Amino acid sequence: MGFLASGAKVVENIHENDFRKSIPRLQPENLEHNKKLFERVKEMATWKGCTPSQLALAWVHHQGNDVCPIPGTTRIHNLEQNIGALAVKLTAEEMAELDEIASLVKGDRFGPGIATWRHEELRPCLLGRLY
Repeated sequence: MGFLASGAKVVENIHENDFRKSIPRLQPENLEHNKKLFERVKEMATWKGCTPSQLALAWVHHQGNDVCPIPGTTRIHNLEQNIGALAVKLTAEEMAELDEIASLVKGDRFGPGIATWRHEELRPCLLGRLY
C-alpha cells in the first residue's frame, strides 16, 4: 500500500478520499511507532543493497515453498523491482530480525469489515503483516 516504498510519507501523498486514510496502521496513534520499524527495515535494506520493498518480498520468499507473495503494481519499473527481490538472500539472523519487526507493528492492516488472513486459514506474510 505504499508504506514500504516511502515510509510514513505515504500518508502525506495520498488523496483525502483514498481508502488508506482509514487504515489503522497509518493512523497517528500507530504511525510514529510503525515509522520507527520502517526505519529499521530501510536500514537493513540499505545494508543488503536493496529497497525496503525488495527486502519485504525476499522475506516472504524465504518463508517456504508453500508461500508466494503477490505484489500489486501498475508500473513496469515496480515490477522489475519486485523481480529483483528474488536475488536478495537472507540469513537466519536476518529472517529473525524481520520476524521481530513484523511482530511489533501496531494497528490492524485494514479497518473493520474487511476480511484478511486473520479471518481465513492462510499463513501471514510480511506484506500482510507489515504493509
